[in-house]
Amino acid sequence: MALNGSDLLIAGALIAVAYFTLRSEFRRTLAQLRLETDRQFDSLTSTIKALQRQVAELSQTPAAIKPVAAPVSAPLAKVEPAASATKAAVPQAEEVTPEMLIVIAAAVTAFLGKKVRIRSAKMFQSPYEIVNPWSQQGRVFVQASHNLRSR
Repeated sequence: MALNGSDLLIAGALIAVAYFTLRSEFRRTLAQLRLETDRQFDSLTSTIKALQRQVAELSQTPAAIKPVAAPVSAPLAKVEPAASATKAAVPQAEEVTPEMLIVIAAAVTAFLGKKVRIRSAKMFQSPYEIVNPWSQQGRVFVQASHNLRSR
């Protein structure tokens, strides 16, 4: 089927109309996305400034600190004698200090938007600190023994 000049002209006009319509729609959508991104950026900036103020307040001397978050419960701050006997057998882990609990409570309060109370907290060992080199080498040996190409 041969196209004559008028058919080509109509097709070209339709393509041009579609191009300019889609281009203007793209520009409008892009402008809306920029506005939304700017709003989110401004919101994050104000949140960061508020958190910086809270960190500055928390880094002051303990006497000058005003209560920002939930109070730290007494059992978290003291060390029990039975726990100290078991710590001698296990590698010494870093304890959670009351100041750290206050910072954690402030961060969670800022994130959730309501006051929180930390009932308990303990440090976990990193999975990389627990790995025994002999068991790791054994796992490497077993995994390397699997010949996947023959299957």
